[in-house]
Amino acid sequence: MTTNLTTRGLLARLSGGFQIAATVAAFMLLWEAAARIFSLPSYILPPPSEIIAELIKRRGQYAYAASFTLRPMLLGFAVAVAVGIALALVVAFSRTMEKTIYPLLVFFQIVPKIAVAPLFIIWFGFGLLPKVLLVFLLSFFPVVVSAITAFRSVDPDIMDLARSTGAGRWRIFVRVQVPHALPMLFTGIKVAAALSATAAVVAEFVASDRGLGYLLLEANGNLNTGMAFGSVFVLTALGFALYAAVEIAEQVLIPWHVSQRAHGDVTNPI
Repeated sequence: MTTNLTTRGLLARLSGGFQIAATVAAFMLLWEAAARIFSLPSYILPPPSEIIAELIKRRGQYAYAASFTLRPMLLGFAVAVAVGIALALVVAFSRTMEKTIYPLLVFFQIVPKIAVAPLFIIWFGFGLLPKVLLVFLLSFFPVVVSAITAFRSVDPDIMDLARSTGAGRWRIFVRVQVPHALPMLFTGIKVAAALSATAAVVAEFVASDRGLGYLLLEANGNLNTGMAFGSVFVLTALGFALYAAVEIAEQVLIPWHVSQRAHGDVTNPI
């Protein structure tokens, strides 16, 4: 039963994906028409056809740059999710840790990450580590805040009912608190996924001789607007792919939630 519901939800997501693709295609056509009608110079705003031609022409270069950018993006995102959830568990279930750690989390979130990036270069050099750290810092806060709120937001009456059945603390956590927390937790993870691509390219702005960030800097220096837009398109595709992967994981893990029923007309399997 649950497998069928999940499949229906995934098919609904796929249908929604086609709608998104159609909307993007319509936007591209309007962009193309506007660029042709108003005779906009290519160095100001190239039409999508020229950008696509640029992507095809330099596909090898873009593929190599994307592979280089993808590594810190995925590693930083994965570490942010793992550390964010683990730290949220500590804060959510310990008042002492909340008073100790949560103010520090807020403080580090307020610190401008872009200003800290050059320090990472000084401390850790020009390799992969400083880029992963910057992606981690930008992606971490949405995960930990949403996770803390999610683990704390279980209805006390539901907790009392679970205790009245004789369930232990671990069983209540696995059967009640985790399923209740997952929808809100995925909200923070999706925000982190959207931020990870931005963080990866910003890290390459600071110090890198490869990757999409480096291509953007090179394109700006040469006034090659087509190349700049091509880099932005590839970077957007990477961020969208990661976001879509999180959406699919959400659909698989919580097909019963109201947010998923809205997409797949899924009824609660419990």
